[in-house]
Amino acid sequence: MAPPSFELFRRVEASASPRQPPLQPRDWQLQLIQLLRVRLNDSDPARRDVLVHAGPGAGKTLGALLGFQRMQREGRLGRLVVFCHRSSIARQWLAAAQRLGLLIREFDGNPEAGQGGADSDGWLLSYQGAARHRERLLRDLPERLAGKPWLAIADEVHHLGLDPEDPEAMGWGQVFSELTSPALLRLGLSGTPFRADALAFCAARRIRMREAGRIVERIVPDLCVEPHRLIQAGDVRPLEFRFQDGWVEHGRGPAETERQTSPLSQESRESWRARNLRRAIRPGDGGGIAQRLLIQARGRLEQVRGLHHGAGGLVIARDIHHARQIAEWLREEGEEAILVHSLDPEASNQLVAFRGGLGRWLVSVDMCAEGFDAPRLRVVAYLSTVVTRSRFVQAITRAVRLDDERLGAESIPRDPSYVFAPADPLLIAHARSWARSEPYEIRCEAAGPSPETGGPGAGGAQPLTALADGAGAVIQLGGPELPAFLARPA
Repeated sequence: MAPPSFELFRRVEASASPRQPPLQPRDWQLQLIQLLRVRLNDSDPARRDVLVHAGPGAGKTLGALLGFQRMQREGRLGRLVVFCHRSSIARQWLAAAQRLGLLIREFDGNPEAGQGGADSDGWLLSYQGAARHRERLLRDLPERLAGKPWLAIADEVHHLGLDPEDPEAMGWGQVFSELTSPALLRLGLSGTPFRADALAFCAARRIRMREAGRIVERIVPDLCVEPHRLIQAGDVRPLEFRFQDGWVEHGRGPAETERQTSPLSQESRESWRARNLRRAIRPGDGGGIAQRLLIQARGRLEQVRGLHHGAGGLVIARDIHHARQIAEWLREEGEEAILVHSLDPEASNQLVAFRGGLGRWLVSVDMCAEGFDAPRLRVVAYLSTVVTRSRFVQAITRAVRLDDERLGAESIPRDPSYVFAPADPLLIAHARSWARSEPYEIRCEAAGPSPETGGPGAGGAQPLTALADGAGAVIQLGGPELPAFLARPA
């Protein structure tokens, strides 16, 4: 068996200080440490923003904390402030910091809390909390940081959009920019460094360039760890896609002329494509696309569990009502299904329980589409009408992580995880390029393709194979091609 590209859990020497990181950095994390060192030596204020694009499972959280810790030991930084957009992600940051021996405190808006925390290495707050307590933070944050040079970290930084038409609006991006203006360095982390609205975002430098006779403005990561590199190294799982095709019927009239049908994967009219997808994701729709998709997903999970005991599945639904329908259908089929949504006060506890092994299926709307970490996930059923590349990639990559046990039990390339989705043309296009980074164009003089929707040839086309199942075609899309020395024999 080939070794992993790094040994994440190798212990340091017993004589090491308790506050020394008990982890051996990955290669790209060492590159990040050097990048931070170089930028801290650079007097140009325009180069204080560092953007890292690293796919899920790359270790962005640990990498950022290791980078700060190394700069802290070298006397270059004294404190850090971590901004993130969800409480579940905040808990992951706190756990990772504790593992490294760093003490990070959550900011709760309590004015009395500003008197404590002198022994802490930094603070953690949500984007929403920063906006809510903006004035208090502007007043109290310098005191909490004890006047020391500090690093601002923005997790999933693409949420911090900057609108040039309304630069004074107090959105998340504007608040972050204002609060972090005194920071010595700002580090943005993202698994999908692009936005559906093509806006720029914080902690990312804009680069203007001439290309094909036009001037374009782009955001380009300073350090990019593409998923296909992680797959080839055995750090994460490859993904295999199964797109359920079929004919979608529209119209309710009894006469044949009042009913219209449209091929799901071949529809080129945008309004019809969107209508097709809305019908295709209904569990009880007459076309049966969603039902066939779920049946196949259940069968695949059963196969996976034969080798990976405790493996689970995730369904991404359109809305809460839709999620309830799917959860009920799964339960009627004898499955253990956990429903989580933003209106459920117990949702966070349910996510923790699922991560720990409770239930076979997790049904959600958007709480698990980004930042949710559960290495037991091996099957994803995408039944949402949101077809932006960022949302799709975030959702499907919940299934690429490996836990410690599986790292030692599987050869490289790792056993794949599986994605099931309706054969929507945009989703198929996103699947072709999910493992590669693409330029994010935020401004240009001539109109071009949307960076969010891409196109059928984006990222290098991969072959499609139609597999007849007697009820409609299943379009199969494999993962990125592996080098010959990594490919398994047939």
